[in-house]
Formats: sequence, C-alpha cells, structure tokens
Amino acid sequence: MKILAIDTATEACSAALDINDSCSQRFEVAPRQHTALILPMVDELLSEAGIQINELDAIAFGQGPGAFTGVRIAIGVVQGLAFAHDLPVIPISTLAALAQHFAKDQNCVATAIDARMQEIYWGLYKKNDSGLMRLIIEESVCDPSEAIIPAEGDWFGAGSGWKTYSEELQTRLSNKFLGFNGDILPTAEDIMTLAKADLRADKAISVEQAMPTYLRNKVAIKSHK
Repeated sequence: MKILAIDTATEACSAALDINDSCSQRFEVAPRQHTALILPMVDELLSEAGIQINELDAIAFGQGPGAFTGVRIAIGVVQGLAFAHDLPVIPISTLAALAQHFAKDQNCVATAIDARMQEIYWGLYKKNDSGLMRLIIEESVCDPSEAIIPAEGDWFGAGSGWKTYSEELQTRLSNKFLGFNGDILPTAEDIMTLAKADLRADKAISVEQAMPTYLRNKVAIKSHK
C-alpha cells in the first residue's frame, strides 16, 4: 500500500508518504506559504522513496474545515495530481485529524479550530475498537458558548479554538473536561492514519467526487456602515 497525504487547511503545511505502513512526513508552520511549500514537500518524499506518483494507490488530503484559501490549495493540488495519473482520493476532515493525534492517550476528543468571526469549527470524536477516532455528531461552525456538548464521556480538547476560547469551552464541558492542547495543528501524518483505514475499507473516491468542507457558507463579512 502506497499513499500520499497532504494538508494545508491551517497555518501548518504538511505532506506524508506511507509505503507498507512506513510513514515519512514533511511539516512546517508557515502561514501564507503553502502554495510554495506543498509540491516541493511531495517531490522530496517521492524522491527519497524512489517512487513515481503513478505508483501510488491513492492520495489523501485534509478537506477542511479550516482557512478558505488553505482548503482550496489542498483540493487544487490533489485534483492536479490525481487527474493526471488517474488516482483515487481520500478526503479526511481536519477536525478528525486533530482528534486522531491524541488517540493513543484519549478516548474522547472535542476538536475546535478557530474560525474567526467569534466562531469555531467544532467536532466531537470517540475512539473505536481499532484505535480510530470517529465522529459522533455532525461537525459545525458555532459560537463557542453554544457548542453542542455530549451527554457522556470525559473529554480532552484539541485545536486552536481551545486556545482562543478556552474559558467558554471549559464552561460548556464542565465536569466532563480533562484538559486541552490549543497549540496542536492537523498533520498529514494523522490524516494518513485515517486514510489507510478508509482505503482498506474501499472508501476511496474518484477525484471528480472530491469536495472541500467549509461549514461556513459566508467566508467574509462586509461592513455596510
């Protein structure tokens, strides 16, 4: 199994290549430099492994939610590579990737990415018997004080939304709160973990079906004053 994964949905830019469960990654926190970085990262990984794009079984990518421009960069790169080489693709939520990062130590992860405009991208994930984080409610964009809270479980928080709105989110979770990491960013390596499971389950799709996830229809607010 050979899978390439990329993510550009947040300040972080990353690419990962997994060959028969051996994974290598390039990762850099570089706001507004994703376009310049992502393809060289991909080229480096393929060159080091000594393989060509057309030898891949699939390309996975962070489909959002996240920064509008970043999400568009990822899907544009994936479309270019996959169309050219007739490869299937595997879209993975960036919120799911955040949750997966903590799967070794946590059973329940409440993910939040700062969505600006006093809102967060919010998702709740629980670990299954295979060690994979799976969504238990529909992902949403919301005011932190109105985030949907689970009825059961002890929850660990992950993502930039926790750093910006820690007080509001801790209040929402109350006695179900275990702690949080507000500095963690989604990575291609965590996307890879979920993508491999999807490929084995025959959940890869054609590149024509690949769509970004924005959650918010309105990406900018214009003042009418």
